[in-house]
Amino acid sequence: MNLKEIDFFNPYILIVAILAFLAMGYIGSFNYRFDDPLDMEVIALILFSCIIFAIGMIIVKYKVNVENTKEISFLSERLLLILVIIALILQTSNIILLGGIPLFNSELKAKATTNIWRIAYPLFLIMINILLAKYYDRKYLILVLLGALIFGLNGYRTSVLGILGSAFITLYYLDKISKKIGIIFVAVIAIGIMAVGYIASQSIATQHWTLNPLELIFYRSAFTLELFEKIIPLGGTTHGHILSMIFSSGSPRTFVGEYVMKYSFCATSTLFGPVYLDFGLIGLTIQMLFMGLFLELVYKLKKGIGVGIYSIILTHTLIWIETGPTDIMIWFLYFIGLILIIMNFNYINLNKN
Repeated sequence: MNLKEIDFFNPYILIVAILAFLAMGYIGSFNYRFDDPLDMEVIALILFSCIIFAIGMIIVKYKVNVENTKEISFLSERLLLILVIIALILQTSNIILLGGIPLFNSELKAKATTNIWRIAYPLFLIMINILLAKYYDRKYLILVLLGALIFGLNGYRTSVLGILGSAFITLYYLDKISKKIGIIFVAVIAIGIMAVGYIASQSIATQHWTLNPLELIFYRSAFTLELFEKIIPLGGTTHGHILSMIFSSGSPRTFVGEYVMKYSFCATSTLFGPVYLDFGLIGLTIQMLFMGLFLELVYKLKKGIGVGIYSIILTHTLIWIETGPTDIMIWFLYFIGLILIIMNFNYINLNKN
């Protein structure tokens, strides 16, 4: 098989990533402070979710044709560049107003996701990827790295992964990933994620980590899956409360921590946890089917700005494997994908065969 013919960022990558996360969590459940390995019910539910996701993908793959895509003309290179710079200025202002660097201070980190950040991060993420997709220039990679650095100072590795991961996928589909650039990008992503996660964990006064950055990844995977294991017996008992919190005030992740573990902390409960806690198996099935249908359809629209939009949505869906879909800001990215679908509705046809 020719590796050049393989599309590594087809939506199937989500299934591969889920299984890799499950494997790391299973190993971690043996090696760190967990009394028992993961319950078979956890593994079965995750495999079931992967199958439902694949069914959604297959439906769109064989039943939907996209003849062409609509190009957006008003997004000039200059406008996109200005918006990228505005986003960087906003995040820099956010850190200055916080009075310190959240990456090195857990109290500041808890306050770092301000309304300024909620505007700056999606603005930067969307505009830098569209800029790369429409007007690729190697000098714009400096802005990608600068953005990863500035947003990484908030102390959340998901921001670093979101920026670097989406930019990498965008460049991949533009056929701009040479062996040299590929190695550099993968190294920067890996080092950036481990560094931000490790430094942020060291800044938490109540925790005394003895794990190295690599061990911490396995530990976090195991802890997140253990939390999902505790969610399973409670499936459907919150009756949509988490979903309502996503689109209103409050912290869904803190609520999950308090509801499941009986103490207050910001819980990452996997891609499957929040919806299962809210609606049980039916909700999980609907979510995974929707994601399969949606990602495959946006994948078929990955031309022009669609490349950047698909890259962003795929990257943050991959991040959700650990963190869970509890961020209104990331659902906004799905809304951008919906706009892309609506814009190209006339080019989308059902295959009647």
